[in-house]
Amino acid sequence: MAQHSNQHQVKAKKHLGQHFLNDESVAQKIADTLSLKGYKNVLEIGPGMGVLTKYLLKKDITTYVIEIDTESVEYLKANYLNLAPRIIEKDFLKYDLNEVFKGEPLAIIGNYPYNISSQIVFKALEMRHQIPEFSGMFQKEVAQRICSKEGSKVYGILSVLTQAFYDAEYLFTVPPNVFNPPPKVDSGVLRLRRKENFTLPCDEKLFFKVVKMAFQQRRKTIRNSLKTLNLSDNLKANSIFGKRPEQLSVAEFVALTQLIEADI
Repeated sequence: MAQHSNQHQVKAKKHLGQHFLNDESVAQKIADTLSLKGYKNVLEIGPGMGVLTKYLLKKDITTYVIEIDTESVEYLKANYLNLAPRIIEKDFLKYDLNEVFKGEPLAIIGNYPYNISSQIVFKALEMRHQIPEFSGMFQKEVAQRICSKEGSKVYGILSVLTQAFYDAEYLFTVPPNVFNPPPKVDSGVLRLRRKENFTLPCDEKLFFKVVKMAFQQRRKTIRNSLKTLNLSDNLKANSIFGKRPEQLSVAEFVALTQLIEADI
């Protein structure tokens, strides 16, 4: 297992959820999840000391990184001179990426800080028109949730909203011992590739709202969890309203949204 050369130079900060990957072969495998099709730019979120960045820089693509930790930024500037102009020292969740990308397509990759990984996915979904590909490392159970299908206990909001627009694949599991400091859980690497046709045949804002409302009360039937929409009794007699949210596939959530749209 190759240790990153200047590992000691940046101290992992708990409040940023930092766990630095120090296994070169895992870094290489994550970098290789990208197909490099349909975009010229890749943005790595939270590069830390660049263990993944270094493999992205070898590819025929323009690599940008976004990093909130000043110490990591200084390290990257000192060790990856050719990357320096493309280091964005900002908070990914609050930053308007189009200040840099101007509407151009980009792939997103990273070893995501566990404490904000779901929010990173939600922001990528908001920018789905620009993001044909998204891959990287999550806490294992979050990666599994994103990729899970209806009927699974972990299937939820993230699963439905992501899979409505992307094909999601769980690729491999990464043990805690390849990180410094080691997290208390396994990690999982996934890849999302945007569907050929990623516009839904329903009101997309309403679709997001219906999915979120349904899963916020996941033990209840759809009829009960969507009560506040004041739907007609006629509509609520439809058998789909007697199901619980984890029983509905993405296509059924689209159909449900279409029914509601026609009723409102």
